[in-house]
Amino acid sequence: MQLALRIEVDTYRGTREGVPRLQEMLRRHGAQATFFVSLGADRSGRRLFGKSPRVSLLEHYGIKTLLNGTLLPAPHIAHHCADILRRVRDEGFEVGCHEGLDWRDQVACRDAAWTRSQMQAEVARFTEVFGEAPKAHAAPGWQMNRDALRLTQRLGFDYASDTRGSHPFIPTWDAEIISCPQLPTTLPTLDELIGRDGHTLDNVAQHLLVLSMNPSATGHVFTLRAELEGGKWLPVFEQLLVGWKAQGYELVSLRQYWQQVKAALPRHEVKAGALAGRAGTVMIQA
Repeated sequence: MQLALRIEVDTYRGTREGVPRLQEMLRRHGAQATFFVSLGADRSGRRLFGKSPRVSLLEHYGIKTLLNGTLLPAPHIAHHCADILRRVRDEGFEVGCHEGLDWRDQVACRDAAWTRSQMQAEVARFTEVFGEAPKAHAAPGWQMNRDALRLTQRLGFDYASDTRGSHPFIPTWDAEIISCPQLPTTLPTLDELIGRDGHTLDNVAQHLLVLSMNPSATGHVFTLRAELEGGKWLPVFEQLLVGWKAQGYELVSLRQYWQQVKAALPRHEVKAGALAGRAGTVMIQA
């Protein structure tokens, strides 16, 4: 039985620090994974959330971005981290395309022109860094619109992982068939569990292992983040790797997973829906 690891890499620090830690951890445990990388300017320091206007997304990850009240310049990930990301590819890990964090807030209400420009720009940056076009796509925060789904087929992706659900499928939107298969995230993420129902860093791995104990015929997809599981939550991720191997899982990339499940996929509608532990809505398998 396979369990595919879907790694989102959204920030400059996540790329420089979290990615090498995750590489080393995966090598040590004989695991594969797909790294979905964002290659534009890291503007996460400008994303404010919560009640305090001085708390940014990076500070949420334990990173200071304000210096005497002044916002630091946004580093460009492709310019500063290309060598790190090429090493990921050269060590045999799959690398896929992933838009920046602005996408997560805006794509649901944006038009076709904006969506196309965002996806084409990310594909161009990926091609510049890796010397070839990306063949896999994962949307930040599982946020998509109809035009973005259409572009997953028009831009030549073999598969995408833009949704949450229970098993791989061919997506439809208002009865329009999108030929690019979806490999949805099937398990809850750590940040959706921690702080709810008594789950803490000390016991969340055991809870997640219970959830993955009896998989469907198509196994599971688990999403982690270079900024979290590649940082302060790295010990929890190692507990999961050990536990999944003990349960008999083969820990694979999404491409390896897709190769096993791609025959005769069913069709399912994609729609916006809520998930426990996550604010707002995400694209889910209906």
